[in-house]
Amino acid sequence: MLDLRQLAVLQAVARTGSLAAAARDLYVSQPTVTHHLDALERGLGAQLVERGPRGTHLTDIGQVLLGHSAAVLERLASAESEVRALASQGVATLRVGTFPSAGATLLPRALGATQAETGVRFELREAETPQLIEALAEGSLHAALVYSDLSSGLEVPPGWTRTRLMEDPFLLALPDAHPLAQAPHVRLGELADEGWILARDPGDPVDLALLGAAAVHGFAPRPVLRTDDFQVSFGFVAAGLGIALVPRLALDRPHGVVVRAIEDVRLARGIDLVRREAPPPAVTTLERELLAVARDLEERAGNA
Repeated sequence: MLDLRQLAVLQAVARTGSLAAAARDLYVSQPTVTHHLDALERGLGAQLVERGPRGTHLTDIGQVLLGHSAAVLERLASAESEVRALASQGVATLRVGTFPSAGATLLPRALGATQAETGVRFELREAETPQLIEALAEGSLHAALVYSDLSSGLEVPPGWTRTRLMEDPFLLALPDAHPLAQAPHVRLGELADEGWILARDPGDPVDLALLGAAAVHGFAPRPVLRTDDFQVSFGFVAAGLGIALVPRLALDRPHGVVVRAIEDVRLARGIDLVRREAPPPAVTTLERELLAVARDLEERAGNA
């Protein structure tokens, strides 16, 4: 049976080009390198290395074995990392759900820091909040980033809890030729005759908040398009085909679009992390990192 130390020696010889250099690379003596290499060749009944005055290189057979040895050692290192993560963090692979705009802004930095600290791997699922809540209830996710209107509660499955990460205000997206585009203040009542770009789901919490606020001002927003893709929304706004509410996290607006705050109504969504009440340590680490990223994003927005 192959000895892992022999495969490591073969890799070092291929990497460094000499037995002496391989010994230094592995922090062992040259006779130790020679011993393992000779034993490997005897066990396989094949010459793996050609030694010469100008260095050492692998034979064709040695090259074949090198390819397999790299895969074997990499797999073993991966197994060791996975087992260590499972033993220390409660999970080997962290399954996290997210909605698109949080997945592009909040999550990457937080997951990167979590992985560096804990060694866990991660799998992501992108969906809207109702689908993510269903996945949590089924147990197919360890945690999920979700959103809801600030004035409404979000029901989470039994045994789960939510942590408010940040508030994400919605801003009004207007075509730059719109009469209100240069106005210092915009009031909701001024938008009664506009065509609105709304979410695909008529029950979207932020759209419901908009409908409620508009009803107070005596009108109902007239939908001209329903989409969950903010880039599509921006395209229609730029073309003068409608106006839209866009969360601050999604403000990657194209030419031809301006954004304004609505002065007399606060429309925003709360972004939460939903997790089990007693989560694995890796989820606790992720929550801490998400809160740090959220604070940073809010500070930047406040200074903009």
